[in-house]
Amino acid sequence: MGYLVMPSGRVHLPEADEAAAVAAAAAAMSGRDGWFAPDGDPSGDALVDLAEAAGASITRDGDWIEFGFDDAGDPKWSDQATAFYLAIAPFVRSGTVHIEGEDGASWSYTYADGRATQQGWNGWDGSVEPFGESVDPVTLMRPRSR
Repeated sequence: MGYLVMPSGRVHLPEADEAAAVAAAAAAMSGRDGWFAPDGDPSGDALVDLAEAAGASITRDGDWIEFGFDDAGDPKWSDQATAFYLAIAPFVRSGTVHIEGEDGASWSYTYADGRATQQGWNGWDGSVEPFGESVDPVTLMRPRSR
């Protein structure tokens, strides 16, 4: 059960900042629902393990992280996934991660200035901003009155 996702994209996260990104992501994910369960010291987990709990597979190419579909695991979205993508933001210099949901919904996180900005409608929770309130997609498509 869950909401299947297919991530893709690339972010510039220097190797020198990976340990801090892991600690921040583990801390942010620990207080939310999902599949990551810290055993003792969460900073001991690798970024690849945290990404898997956030529905993605990742590979490092120098200072770049490539996001892809986790065909070896069970890539489902959760509050921990949202927390992961937000928590790494201070360590990411630039880049975008695109998410496609099982129902065709798509959204992305663009990184700049130590922040992540969501574009699109999150198909899992119906929000147009991270941890935002659910929005009816039909309402989003209606023209606004002037």
